[in-house]
Amino acid sequence: MTAAGEKALREELDQLKTVDRPRVIADIAEAREHGDLKENAEYHAAREQQGFIEGRIQELEGKLSNCQVIDVTSIPHTGKVIFGTTVTIINLDTDETKTYQIVGDDEADIKVNKISVNSPIARGLVGKEEGDIVNIQTPGGAAEYEIDEVAHI
Repeated sequence: MTAAGEKALREELDQLKTVDRPRVIADIAEAREHGDLKENAEYHAAREQQGFIEGRIQELEGKLSNCQVIDVTSIPHTGKVIFGTTVTIINLDTDETKTYQIVGDDEADIKVNKISVNSPIARGLVGKEEGDIVNIQTPGGAAEYEIDEVAHI
């Protein structure tokens, strides 16, 4: 994963451990004071939320302990598309220009132009260089793109 992706996961983990977990524990304690736990909807909702939080904490800790962080800014620029680079491509059929950053699965968000290294577009681009023309299979059919620029941002 990229350095920014690791930072985001660490921030989420910190939020869950220092803010959300104590809040849910307090909610459970407050709901217990209301009496009969069998028919106490607040208690059951808080326990369910606690289960989600604990599950997410375990998931994040597992990902962070097994991840390899790649800081693309420290890698010399060769013009080759690799994990973490930001790639500007031109659709040769429509002359439409798009810019994507190739990131890990956890960081992928098409709304901010971050695509997973496992996506069809990224798989077609990785290993290619600036100026290369690539043919990529998309859901709408095959498309031909020219790699305009590869940036280490």
